[in-house]
Amino acid sequence: MEFLVNIRINIPADMPEEQYNKLVVDERELAALLAEKGTLKRMWRVPGRRENWGLWSAIDATELHETLSSLPVWPWMDLDVHPLAQHPVDPASR
Repeated sequence: MEFLVNIRINIPADMPEEQYNKLVVDERELAALLAEKGTLKRMWRVPGRRENWGLWSAIDATELHETLSSLPVWPWMDLDVHPLAQHPVDPASR
C-alpha cells in the first residue's frame, strides 16, 4: 500500500547545535536504509521550509505508523498521511 505523507519539522530554536547535527545525520542514515528497503520511495522538499512530501510504502497504516514513529525527528514532527489507491487512468499503469 502506498501513502503520500506530508511532514513538517518543528525543531525547537533552543536545541543545542550538537544535538541538531546528530539528529540530521541519524535521520539521513535511517532514510537511506528505508529507501534501500523500498519503504521510502520518493521525497520532495518544500522550498524555504522544514517540510517535505514523501511517497511511502507499507503493508498497512499500522506498519507505516511504526516506521514513521521510529524516525529520529518523530518528537518534532507534525504530519498528514494520505492513503493512495490506484487510478484507472494513471499513466504509469499503461
